[in-house]
Amino acid sequence: MGPRRTAPVAPAVVPALPLPATTWQRATDVVVVGSGAAGLMTALALAEAGRRVTVVTKGALGDGSTRWAQGGLAAVLAADDDADLHVQDTLTAGAGLCDEAAVTTLVDEAPAAIALLQRLGARLDVDAAGRPALTREGGHSRDRIVHAGGDASGAEVTRTLAGALSSAGVEVLEHTVALDALRTARGDVVGLRVALVAGDGTLTGAGDLRAHAVVLATGGYGQAYAAATSPAGATGDGLALALRAGAEVADVEMVQFHPTVLWQGPGATGQQVLISEAVRGEGAVLVDGTGRRLMPGAHPLADLAPRDVVSATIAAHLAATGEDCVFLDATGLGAGFLEHRFPGIVRACREAGHDLTTAPVPVAPGAHYTCGGVLADLDGRTGVPGLHAVGEVACTGVHGANRLASNSITEGLVAARRCAALLDAELPAGLPAGPVAGPADGAGAIDPAVRRAVGVALSRHAGVVRDAAGLAELTAVLAGTARLGGDGVLDLAAVEATAAHTVATVLATAALARPESRGCHRRADAPGSRPEWQVRLAHRIDASGHLHTRTVPLTAPGTHRTQGVA
Repeated sequence: MGPRRTAPVAPAVVPALPLPATTWQRATDVVVVGSGAAGLMTALALAEAGRRVTVVTKGALGDGSTRWAQGGLAAVLAADDDADLHVQDTLTAGAGLCDEAAVTTLVDEAPAAIALLQRLGARLDVDAAGRPALTREGGHSRDRIVHAGGDASGAEVTRTLAGALSSAGVEVLEHTVALDALRTARGDVVGLRVALVAGDGTLTGAGDLRAHAVVLATGGYGQAYAAATSPAGATGDGLALALRAGAEVADVEMVQFHPTVLWQGPGATGQQVLISEAVRGEGAVLVDGTGRRLMPGAHPLADLAPRDVVSATIAAHLAATGEDCVFLDATGLGAGFLEHRFPGIVRACREAGHDLTTAPVPVAPGAHYTCGGVLADLDGRTGVPGLHAVGEVACTGVHGANRLASNSITEGLVAARRCAALLDAELPAGLPAGPVAGPADGAGAIDPAVRRAVGVALSRHAGVVRDAAGLAELTAVLAGTARLGGDGVLDLAAVEATAAHTVATVLATAALARPESRGCHRRADAPGSRPEWQVRLAHRIDASGHLHTRTVPLTAPGTHRTQGVA
């Protein structure tokens, strides 16, 4: 007989943080966590409705992924465009996992979101007639991308909304981290345990914010990887908090890798330089080291194929050749045009030692956007009363298995307005009162010392292309991850390490459970998509932190029939 094999240990996540004692408590109508486009718009709309709102943000107001967005916002504004085309482009990119009703709502309401930004004072780039200037990005069949400052669209959206929020007098708690939800005995969310973050990352002044509702707008989890285009704070805190509060998360394996991230060596970590898809929209092309174009023949749209297709094509080329990167050639556009249309990108490339205007620059796919998140509808409702989620932290079904370029900020704005309207209509008057069970006190967070090892393992085994052997190795790493002892002090680094570990665990579990390739999820050992897997994988945790997974078939809108996962 051969050696006896033992079953791999299933990784578990931290089900509750070891919380600091509170020194204060106060009440508000709604707590909004995060200050990107979705969070700012939610808070602004609630304030306009006369609701008391408190915004909690881990960094300074406006920190987050929105202000780094280069491309713009997708909306049907041109005479040669129509809503049906935008819907179809989104569904095509989403590779069979989109919720068509949510996509239709997004497309229908996107033009009004753009108009609202303009009324609030957003300085959008305009054409000679004074209308928003439009460009094209990958997967779009028409020019429908609104931009600002050439390649500073997200920064302009952030400036506009943060200014409007300040004028509205909304309370903002900066450098404050949301730890865990306050809940009633039956599990309804009625507030948050929060703490101030000192300059050295220690937590001080912990307190409880009571509220009728909590809206998570915390962004994605790109920084669970060793390197990503997202900012340092995008560690999946909101997703982890929602799981600990009893919510389900879904499509977590669908991480979009942007095909044109400036390649700065195999050991690059942290936030990477993104080269917007809009550069290819204006005519730049991907080439190999000899100058041969990569995308013709790979997809009818060539360099403007959906991001998952372009990233997978690059990954296949790198695997076949052993090369580290390919190149983006924008020299044909001319230095003057590039410096006017993409000033930030040209500057960032030059600071990294590459001149986009004179030579092809090295690029490779990098973790960029998380299509999955907290299972919610486009109004922000989750399965937990009192807990809502909008923007990148939410999985609404709009993006499916692969987000269409520039639908992200648009979705955040549309969902935020809808969520605020829902809350204003449903929440009672007066401040919250009544019994609260409070968050559970956990035994130990993830040791921050192992966070880098988690990120490296996630990047190695759950990148653009995965396989069962690598994912099994990843789950083994996660199962053995060290935790802080009973005397360990919870600080920001431990909160973020715990969130990143939670994300990695759910992602690895979902990727291993989906034996096919679809959208952002590419399995080398299962290269084709399978019709029976045109389902959403949803996950929750139990009191011990173990995952429980179900499938959610995509049937009629609003219909969720549960099946077991093999």
